[in-house]
Amino acid sequence: MAPPSIRRLDARAPDFLATLDALLAFEAEADDRIDAAVSEILRAVRSTGDAAVIEYTRRFDHLEVGAMVELELPKSELKAALAGLGLEQREALRIAADRVREYHERQKGESWEYTEADGTRLGQKITPLDRVGLYVPGGRASYPSSVLMNAIPAKVAGVGELIMVVPTPRGEKNPLVLAAAAITGVDRVFTIGGAQAVAALAYGTQTIPQVDKIVGPGNAYVAEAKRRVFGTVGIDMVAGPSEVLIISDASGHADWVAMDLFAQAEHDELAQSILLCTDAGFIDAVSEAIDRLLPTMPRRDTIAKSLANRGALIHVDSLEQACAIANRIAPEHLELALDDAEDWVDRIRHAGAIFVGHWAVEALGDYCAGPNHVLPTMRSARFSSPLGTYDFQKRTSIVHISEAGAQHLGKVASVLAHGEGLQAHARSAEMRLKV
Repeated sequence: MAPPSIRRLDARAPDFLATLDALLAFEAEADDRIDAAVSEILRAVRSTGDAAVIEYTRRFDHLEVGAMVELELPKSELKAALAGLGLEQREALRIAADRVREYHERQKGESWEYTEADGTRLGQKITPLDRVGLYVPGGRASYPSSVLMNAIPAKVAGVGELIMVVPTPRGEKNPLVLAAAAITGVDRVFTIGGAQAVAALAYGTQTIPQVDKIVGPGNAYVAEAKRRVFGTVGIDMVAGPSEVLIISDASGHADWVAMDLFAQAEHDELAQSILLCTDAGFIDAVSEAIDRLLPTMPRRDTIAKSLANRGALIHVDSLEQACAIANRIAPEHLELALDDAEDWVDRIRHAGAIFVGHWAVEALGDYCAGPNHVLPTMRSARFSSPLGTYDFQKRTSIVHISEAGAQHLGKVASVLAHGEGLQAHARSAEMRLKV
């Protein structure tokens, strides 16, 4: 008999929580080689700007270029890529973009203020970021969905300029990615990638202006570069491997659940796919479906390793217990594959996105449902949220104190400032008081 392709666990086992925590544990291993390379690249780009970016592009992307102007794509090329798509692809891209835009328009924050009885006015001013950098993987990888999910909320927020960087190894450009840049209104596109692209956006070069925030996925070098430049600029997050958690019972479809587990597992050998189910017979059916369907998958080797390394089929006593475990896991994606899924949504406190019911497959969320697919991973859904329009807006406090308000607040501030031993603070407030 072949070994099982995915572990089976029982939530009733005395050591279950310890086993679960070990399964969830993920820390990117420190790689001294990556650290050293990224550090050197950041230093070089910060010191010499365009020259360093050009040199690294020659070395890593095998492009012989003499000047940065050769690495910027004209808008006409983006428009040509969109026009050159087949009707089906172009229409799918348009529909997805429209849905993502409609959803994110509802997130846009507005300035507000209120006036107190003595005339003091307090409020909050909402301002979009001036300039944002969008990193998009390139070459053979095709991630137009990443362009949509990052560029559209930035544009909805009112970001003044959106600069996209995408590597084109050996000159290989992906028309879907360029078309997505056209349809979302990206302002400038440079065909650079890696840590050098992150550095160029973070520090600015002679050609590429410094941005205020960098968003978008990338490899280990890009992730490390984003981590290091945080503080000089903002970043969206340093994301871990993709995750899905499915809560199900006997009302589900075993083949559907198996394929939903595959959909996450095919991303990466470190991706995590977990099923929590109240019905042992249904778990058997899902296990059988995994073994039957896996040989049909083009990325079966990656899926198999992911399921074997970090996947699990877990038998739970009840849906209440499943929800409690789900909150402990705080998954990136949570599918409620239940007939009465709506009844359980309020039980979930921690998840990047909740997909409600048998038809709400997570793959739709990746591309075209509307909500953002940039989600917190590695249990960070306990304290963070999906990427959204709000990530491209700043909030500034507005404080307009009336003369009457200063009389009351000045006394309060004076007492507190003296209590903290900050006499200048106290005197500053006291000087506004009428004798």
